[in-house]
Amino acid sequence: AILDVQRRYVAAGSDIIYTPTFGANRVKLEANGIFNRVEEFNLRLAALSKEAAAGRALVAGDIAPTGLFLAPLGTASFEELVEIYTEQAAALEKAGVDLFVIETMMTLPEARAALLAVRSVSAKPVLVSFTCDEHGRTLTGTDPAAALVVMQGMGADAFGLNCSVGPREILEQMERLRPWAEIPLAAKPNAGLPRTVDGRTVYDCPPEEFAECARGFAENGVALFGGCCGTDEGHIAALRAALADVVTAPPAPDFGGMIPCASEKDAFLLDPAAEMPEPFACDGELADNIEDAQDEGAETVAVRVETLADAEDFADAQYAVKVPLFIESSDAAALEAALRAYQGRAIYSGPLADD
Repeated sequence: AILDVQRRYVAAGSDIIYTPTFGANRVKLEANGIFNRVEEFNLRLAALSKEAAAGRALVAGDIAPTGLFLAPLGTASFEELVEIYTEQAAALEKAGVDLFVIETMMTLPEARAALLAVRSVSAKPVLVSFTCDEHGRTLTGTDPAAALVVMQGMGADAFGLNCSVGPREILEQMERLRPWAEIPLAAKPNAGLPRTVDGRTVYDCPPEEFAECARGFAENGVALFGGCCGTDEGHIAALRAALADVVTAPPAPDFGGMIPCASEKDAFLLDPAAEMPEPFACDGELADNIEDAQDEGAETVAVRVETLADAEDFADAQYAVKVPLFIESSDAAALEAALRAYQGRAIYSGPLADD
């Protein structure tokens, strides 16, 4: 069945097919009673995709959410997420995939953990793709622009949106994302919003209508085009035909001389001349101090991280940051720990910058 489906997509004109490993991480497999077989499942499923591609399409190793959340929404640690994703990424690298796709992400911690995991085992290209609602926010309230700033800062090769809603709604988000993009964008929308008819899920966006936004996507920096829920090989064939004479626009970020940075929820442009405020010490009062400063109108906040213990305190409090963040440190290990813990893109201040 997998070979049949994927061969039909290749025949329809797909340049890339995904391994059917969306839920082949330890957490999802164990939830289905499958233990200690992450490598086996990823190797077998990737082999099927490579057979279906038969050299006519690239094979992307598909990595998707675990469903775990960091505190205060859940109990997972960030390094636990990295470990889980590293196990799957290593198996897909061993399987010989051509590139990686980290897709349908709903939280920045999972996306960051997955990207760090892939980069620890492979130098191949990585596409990171989030899902958002019609208002342009993820399940946990992250603006995709913030996710884009963080992901491209971490070395993603392309960034996109998938699933979510229909092509017109995704196009609206791409128009908003393009000024932030230093890397190519990807659009993989659903065939509209699903509805239930006689107990079956149906989608109302036929192939021709689905492909109507192709030119608009290309004009807004989209270089990778695909179809998510509700699409089939007919949608891909229509998309391929619509793109026959289309030239994609390259990334054209418009920062106006400002520095892009982000919290876990929002993206910001920071004046390079902005002075770092007095940094807060990393202690039990850190979260309260950050929140109080922001309530009083602080446009930026800063923390001083000099030890690994400081980094642990910062990790517990970093969710409170809602404005551009400076991290001051003179210790490389402590700085790295703090940057791994921070689910945004921070500004660094300290002597290590010269190293």
